[in-house]
Amino acid sequence: MKANSQNRFPYYLPVVFALLLIIGIFLGLKLAPTSSENNVVYSLGNDDGQKINQIVNYISSDYVDTINKKQLVDDAINNLLKDLDPHSQYITKEEFDEYNDPLVAKFEGIGISFRIEKDTINVINTIPGGPSEKVGLQAGDRIVSVNDSTIAGVGIKNKDAIRLLKGPRGTKVDVGIFRRGLPDTINYTITRDIIPTFSLDIAYMVNDSIGYMKINKFSATTYEEADKAMKKLKANGMTKLILDLRGNSGGYLTAAINLADEFLKDKQLIVYTQGNNRPRKSAYATNKGRLQNEDLVILIDEGSASASEIIAGAIQDNDRGAIIGRRSFGKGLVQEQIALPDGSAFRLTVARYYTPTGRSIQKPYNEGKEEYYMESYERYLNGEMQNADSIRFNDSLKYTTPKGRVVYGGGGIMPDIYIPLSADSNNVLFNVLANKGLVFRFAFEYTDTHRKDLMKYKSFDDFNKQFKITNTMYNDLLTFAKEKGVKFTIKQKRYSRNKIATLLKAYIGRNIYDEKGFYPIYNNIDNTFQKAVDYLKHPTPLVHESDTLKVKTN
Repeated sequence: MKANSQNRFPYYLPVVFALLLIIGIFLGLKLAPTSSENNVVYSLGNDDGQKINQIVNYISSDYVDTINKKQLVDDAINNLLKDLDPHSQYITKEEFDEYNDPLVAKFEGIGISFRIEKDTINVINTIPGGPSEKVGLQAGDRIVSVNDSTIAGVGIKNKDAIRLLKGPRGTKVDVGIFRRGLPDTINYTITRDIIPTFSLDIAYMVNDSIGYMKINKFSATTYEEADKAMKKLKANGMTKLILDLRGNSGGYLTAAINLADEFLKDKQLIVYTQGNNRPRKSAYATNKGRLQNEDLVILIDEGSASASEIIAGAIQDNDRGAIIGRRSFGKGLVQEQIALPDGSAFRLTVARYYTPTGRSIQKPYNEGKEEYYMESYERYLNGEMQNADSIRFNDSLKYTTPKGRVVYGGGGIMPDIYIPLSADSNNVLFNVLANKGLVFRFAFEYTDTHRKDLMKYKSFDDFNKQFKITNTMYNDLLTFAKEKGVKFTIKQKRYSRNKIATLLKAYIGRNIYDEKGFYPIYNNIDNTFQKAVDYLKHPTPLVHESDTLKVKTN
């Protein structure tokens, strides 16, 4: 028995030291704010860093076998966080920029949007004024080499392409370009620079009075982007607004609060946060709101989370506007980001946020992270996506708005007007082509081979009015689909033509004009958008619980 015990001791020693390392980190943590953002960034004190270094150095110098110090620390931190909530996470030094660049709303690179098609990086557009546009890159170019290394036809992945093209401002990268119509590749040397990213996809006037604005995330620049857009829409006669937050997974709390302030009256509660070790902190609207009196609709779905749910909850709980769509994701946790000395970081959940009526819309996570993220998929299986009657809310989490409407906590924001996924069997062909990405791929090929013809349109308005999906184009798309194994009837072909043709035109428009060329076309077949327009044209009072959808309770 003694021999076995002696053999096991070295086996467990790395785990023992790992636990000691983590205990040292947390017992010796001295937190000092280094950011003014609500997701506060903190740094470790130097004294604690010395203690950690001593433990790590002792393991390195005295442990019986060779170890990877970095891997030891990474694994220990991940194991420590895994039993917390799903949103507390460790971010390695290598992952740090990937996690933070989208929220900072800028990165350093060459300034293109691209897509990998046929194992090649295809330039969709160059960012106006960016490094690539300045040297002459064009939409439709293929990047076949980077710094004399061939990258076409070698199975490059999206994240690898990003790492090759991104880099510190002022550094140079050589790219080889294949351009349709030219026999030889073109070589460019591009000097990387700061590239802005945008969270506002589009803002446009639907008609003389209704404006539409879609926001894809809440970053450091979201409010400024939205403020500029709202001013322009108001100048164009907007008296009603559709704010589209579908698929918006959140971001900075401050950006959401500032945007919500535009719609609410002075001193109305927007949101409050509170945790066991964080006192209650409330955010109220001011009297500066530009759109306090305009009719308002918020669009949400199962992809709307966090900051998106803050806005939807504030609007709903203050009886300010209509929420249309499907139940939101259900993330009501607040994280603080802790910076570690080696450039890595971890995000720790420190509080929950609550809507004005006092509800937490955080969905349960006691079954583990995998079940937590699978819950959105479960909504498809239990019928919720087709019928609101399938949704179950806990009756003990019932809250009442100032006007007497009943709302629920504990699992996302339930819309005032529920829009199910289409269950029309006649639209099977459209759904198959869209879900398999075949319309998207055909549109890419068409744009690529007809770019010169498409560039004759001087603006999106010209394109939208003049470009038509001909029968020949439609039949070519269906032939392409058949080659990919899609089967359909003549009835399905005829019934789905309008929706398929509209989606095809929208994708072609996006390939030329980015999102500004997509949504004004696609929204013509978007049921949720169309319902929002109808509601704003013919508004009805938001009803009391007894008149709403029959929501089952446990």
